[in-house]
Amino acid sequence: MIVQDPFESLNPRIRIGNAVAEPIVTHGLADAAEAKKRVAELLERVGLSASMADRFPHEFSGGQRQRVCIARALALEPKLIIADQSVSALDVSVKAQVIDLQEEYGLGYLFISHDMAVVERISHRVAVMYLGEIVEIGSRQAVFENPQHVYTKRVMAAVPIADPSRRQSRRISNDEIKSPFRPADYVPPKRSYQRAGEGHFVQVA
Repeated sequence: MIVQDPFESLNPRIRIGNAVAEPIVTHGLADAAEAKKRVAELLERVGLSASMADRFPHEFSGGQRQRVCIARALALEPKLIIADQSVSALDVSVKAQVIDLQEEYGLGYLFISHDMAVVERISHRVAVMYLGEIVEIGSRQAVFENPQHVYTKRVMAAVPIADPSRRQSRRISNDEIKSPFRPADYVPPKRSYQRAGEGHFVQVA
């Protein structure tokens, strides 16, 4: 798993080389020498120098710490990575590099993000959540080209468009957002979903 806050997920007293090597050594996948070599490869694969392995987390920028966390997640060669805003602190070029790791390692991602450009590129299926509930789910093409739920439409409308000829006038919504907090005795209601297309479903109640 790659968490949203890389600084909180890295032990400030442990050098990042040891942090990346820890899952390899713990699971007995390599001895110390082989683990060190593997760490160097992983750091370089996410855009960091192998010489940085001896540094502590506070010596890195936020984006660099996020890359360390990505390298650590790749250390065990997982089939699935749960990524919570894992590229939010990275610049555009590094985002592309990190996303390309999916194809190189044959990874499956459960990818949590508000960056719609990254979601569109990386995802095969997209689930849109509002206040902790899935309000729309479908293939990438279906959700991006034919959004049905009002919240999905607002999310899509908020994405900046660089080409002036493709921009449309935006309606500013002043609607009050419901509180995401639930009382202790809250019982979630049963929701109904309407089929909007092949594998495309929208919450209706």
